[in-house]
Amino acid sequence: MAELKEADAAQLHQEDVDIKRADGGDAPSAGVQAAEDTSEAAADGDAKPSTTTTERHVSIQTKLEGLETLVDLNGAGRKSCPLCPEEKFKACYSHKLRRHLQNLHWKVYVEFEGQRMCICHLPCRHLKPSLSGDQTSGRHVAHYHCVVCSVTIARKTDMISHLKRHVNKGETEASYTGSSDVVFEEPAPSGQAFEIMKELGTNVQLLPNHTTPQKSDTYFNRKMKTNRQLVFCSLAVLVEERNPLECLDAFGATGIMGLQWAKHLRTAVKVTITDISDTCVKMIKENCQLNHIRVDGGSRGPRGPDGAGSEVKGTPIATVEVAKMDANVIMHLRPFDYIHLDPYGTAVNYLDAAFRNVRNLGIVSVTSTDTGSLYSKSPNVTLRHYGCHIVRTEYYKELAARMVVATVARAAARCNKGIEVLLAVALEHFVLVVVRVLRGPTQADESAKKLRKLVHCQWCEERVFLKQGNMVDDTLPCNCHGSLPGKTAVQLGPLWCGPLFNTGFLRRMLSAAVQHSMDDIQPLVKTLICESECTTLKSLVHGSLALTNQVECGVVIKTLQSGDESGPADPSGKRKTGEDSGNIVKKLKSDASLEHPPFYYSIHRHSIRGMNMPKLNKFLQYLTEAGFRVSRTHFDPTGVRTDATLKQFKSVLTKYSVPTYTNAAATQTSVSTEKTA
Repeated sequence: MAELKEADAAQLHQEDVDIKRADGGDAPSAGVQAAEDTSEAAADGDAKPSTTTTERHVSIQTKLEGLETLVDLNGAGRKSCPLCPEEKFKACYSHKLRRHLQNLHWKVYVEFEGQRMCICHLPCRHLKPSLSGDQTSGRHVAHYHCVVCSVTIARKTDMISHLKRHVNKGETEASYTGSSDVVFEEPAPSGQAFEIMKELGTNVQLLPNHTTPQKSDTYFNRKMKTNRQLVFCSLAVLVEERNPLECLDAFGATGIMGLQWAKHLRTAVKVTITDISDTCVKMIKENCQLNHIRVDGGSRGPRGPDGAGSEVKGTPIATVEVAKMDANVIMHLRPFDYIHLDPYGTAVNYLDAAFRNVRNLGIVSVTSTDTGSLYSKSPNVTLRHYGCHIVRTEYYKELAARMVVATVARAAARCNKGIEVLLAVALEHFVLVVVRVLRGPTQADESAKKLRKLVHCQWCEERVFLKQGNMVDDTLPCNCHGSLPGKTAVQLGPLWCGPLFNTGFLRRMLSAAVQHSMDDIQPLVKTLICESECTTLKSLVHGSLALTNQVECGVVIKTLQSGDESGPADPSGKRKTGEDSGNIVKKLKSDASLEHPPFYYSIHRHSIRGMNMPKLNKFLQYLTEAGFRVSRTHFDPTGVRTDATLKQFKSVLTKYSVPTYTNAAATQTSVSTEKTA
């Protein structure tokens, strides 16, 4: 009987549970069921990994709207601040609370990887003891919550130092939050979720330690955005000459550069992205699907693991070939119209393969990030990699650019090819060189003749390219070797002594930057145009009627201007032959005097002690009035590129400098006059 009663009671209890579930009122049972489902999902080996490891603090937000959503600002009545205790900020109405969140919490912050760690006044930390030692009567300390490890730090400078230690260890914001809008089928190799980054309309997923190349194959540097945009504009200019082009991004990593080419230039380019790492190739393919780009294994290279290209949902906007292959191997096997080399460090090991199969009138762009050897910090490494002897000078950035160009010219000459430098940029993190390839031993000989030694005075920093048969000290216009004991001049190089810029190519790059809304590099390109022409003109007109046909390397290149005046253009970009080619070469030789002068002078380096220098723009005007060609340079914000010698430069600077004691003497004279009166 007892067993029957227990069975009846269990049946009645089960019926009550079913009724409550039908009515939606059994919240605890739903929680138990959810817990059971979670445990079953965790036990399942094919389940998707969790994308969030820890709850992020409410003070860490990406937008102001996220901070305002912590409290209902649209409702009526008084509301408390979500980041302040009641005794510090009393409950108030919505308009006052909104101003409080905007003016205090949103403006006092520490930013890291797009996340704002706003100031927090909640009792998250221990109370600071008072002077009497009573902790209960102390006050709460305002603090920040770390986005990576959730530690609380009071001082802003200490939080910045704390975040730098995370970066050095390869720990970023993604390893803490790990949330993304895109669900991936497989987890990251480190067990963390990917971070999504958008640049120039292209989305790429990044590993948590993407900023540390020693700990991640898929290295990504946000500071190289300028470099990527300059390379894109140079490719866009080549597309205007002829298309379709076969382009190679030899070091794909995340594939951001090749995906930008394919997404914006579409059918005008056939992009190939290669990398030697399996992790990088896998991530590049996933980034292609993220941007609705079809992945093609290629007819000449290996295809995907299933033997076919990777399809995307919907209609793909472009097609990209992704291959797991060494950069030297693919450049030896296949010809390309455009090759970009951006290894981690120096690119000298890949130059011979790059010039082996590059097509005539193609472009090779080289990015070197070994700034330690380029900027004279490691001269022994410089001698090993580039075969050049250099010292630290005031024009060290242009010295690095000319050294890279010289190495590129020697590699091209070994393949019976010459080069024409279109662009050379040296900034804080990299040196970018873009050259056009000219086939033939004659062009190779012309390029080799532009490799010369540089004579540099270590006392006054005067410099001049050494000519054959001259003594070292006799070639310098300064008299330091006669007035000072010892050897004052040294030989540097060999370096490239030709021009570093092509004005017509830069003007078309500016048009491409305007067309694709690249506002970040437009001021830089305008500075390069003024530097290539050695002029201080600031007004640069660009548009469909502003550009004319440019003569580059003995080739008439069609630009954006349309009309009968431009004449018929050769879409293949082939070299002009016969009488036209001879006339163009003569014209280039006659215009050699219009090339920009090599190197520049720093106005601060040659300032006179006890004298106030004129403003830089005023000084440029004074040099122009003296009959010299002048311009500013992107290598140095205080540098002046001019054809004047150092002696002439200093004479103009001395003429328009004012003694520092003039104002003080005038003030003392006026005071003494008043006392006498």
